[in-house]
Amino acid sequence: MKRTTQTTTINGRRVRLVTTNGKVTIKPAPVQEWLLQAEAVRRLRAMPEYASAADNVRPGTFTLAGDFNAGRRGKQESVKAKATGLTPGEHDVRVYMHGGRLGLIEMKGAETVLRREQKERHALLAALGFKRQAIIREATADCAANEAVKAVRQWLAENDNAALDGVEAA
Repeated sequence: MKRTTQTTTINGRRVRLVTTNGKVTIKPAPVQEWLLQAEAVRRLRAMPEYASAADNVRPGTFTLAGDFNAGRRGKQESVKAKATGLTPGEHDVRVYMHGGRLGLIEMKGAETVLRREQKERHALLAALGFKRQAIIREATADCAANEAVKAVRQWLAENDNAALDGVEAA
């Protein structure tokens, strides 16, 4: 039983063509993870707590930075990426919160699993004390963005509570 899978676009929609023994079935393709991340970043930047410059910083604010580790690179670009610190398994979005606290977000499609490098990197960061890690698995960019906003709001609330209690949190 020979089976092949191909992802393509038909009438503006990404679909997966699966051929088994000469029979072709068409199914919706999973959302691309970069689209999940892009919508989450757009929504996070739209939050009133988002600080885009130093004079916007106050208790309860945050800023962010994203990575695009999944990009395909040629051999030369891979060497440069590794030499300059691009690390396999690193989270997709870093959330820098007031008071020097860090939150980490990994975006995954609903059907996508963490790669070995991601599991190892996330465990290493947890062992170093970085406990604010969210893995967001969603089928749509809208749902992923909602979950990212929810995670950041929770971290900001925890951050505010820790500051009020005089407790240092990682």
